[in-house]
Amino acid sequence: MHVSPWVWALTLVGILAVILIDLLVIHRNDTREFDTRRAAFWSAVYISLAVVFGLGVWLFSGGEYAAQYFGGFVTEKSLSVDNLFVFMVILARFAVPKHAQHKVLMAGIIIALILRGAFIAVGAAAISTFTWVFFIFGAILIWTAIGLVRGDDEDEEFKENFLLRWAKRVLPTSDDYDGDKAFTRKNGRRMVTPLFIVMIAIGSTDVLFALDSIPAIFGLTTEPYLVFTANAFALMGLVQLYFLLGGLTDRLVYLGHGLAFILGFIGLKLIFHALHEYGQHWAPEIPIWLSLAVIAGTLVAVTVASLAVPPKKAAPKPGEPVVPGTEKGAGNGAEKDAGDASVESGRGPGRDGPGEVDARRP
Repeated sequence: MHVSPWVWALTLVGILAVILIDLLVIHRNDTREFDTRRAAFWSAVYISLAVVFGLGVWLFSGGEYAAQYFGGFVTEKSLSVDNLFVFMVILARFAVPKHAQHKVLMAGIIIALILRGAFIAVGAAAISTFTWVFFIFGAILIWTAIGLVRGDDEDEEFKENFLLRWAKRVLPTSDDYDGDKAFTRKNGRRMVTPLFIVMIAIGSTDVLFALDSIPAIFGLTTEPYLVFTANAFALMGLVQLYFLLGGLTDRLVYLGHGLAFILGFIGLKLIFHALHEYGQHWAPEIPIWLSLAVIAGTLVAVTVASLAVPPKKAAPKPGEPVVPGTEKGAGNGAEKDAGDASVESGRGPGRDGPGEVDARRP
């Protein structure tokens, strides 16, 4: 698949334009909470854009590349559901006001898209030069799949990475939120607000998820253009998916097993491909149509099976932060009330309140 530089340029400009229109035109100065109805509408818009782009790939490059794109998009979209759990923890930990959550998530997605673009460029260069990289990517996916089956990440909590610790240590940060502003001025001194710190947290944390999602999509296509665009459309609609699913993420009890099966399948596909490249013709080459059927069939099966299980408790409202330590009955009611009050009041992470975090403290 040959993609000329001007096609790359037009694609990047188009993606940037969609994000800027979302942030600066449609939702500019919009202080309303992002409810389920709005989330459903804009989720449909972003999915429609992804589908239209895929039809364009089919029109100009053929059905084979279109199937690779759609397979990558569906895989990235399903793997991104895991991101939502961590996003909920981050927004609750930093007590982000509800009206500012859309902006902070979109900004975090922009950071994530830039970092993923660099990761994709490195991965594409490595794959085109060294065939044995497929073995490494396959092993990563199989190891991740085993961890999902064992439930290694069930009790995983958000941990501050190097970039976030550096930002909190170096950047002068105000104690309180200033509406949905990322920058403010206190006593004549320009400072970043806790909202800016949360943007960095969202964007940099997403890179950890890219460690398994990027190798997974390289198992479906080795075309950097398709890998990047599938990631871009999956990430752009992730914000709306966050508000749409909300508490429904707890209902998808079998999602981890489904994702494990998908990652294991793609991991084996990568290893078989590498063996085939090294002259081991007994290793089967799994066609893209079979990969797409396995991915779609698995997601449908685990979704239906999960929704058939009766919920154990009432799920929180879409977009409502879940206070860590209280979602399963831990802690006391006073701590939960205090966390809810901080979110509603828009107060930033402080130093003395229960469960609050100083955004300036390493």
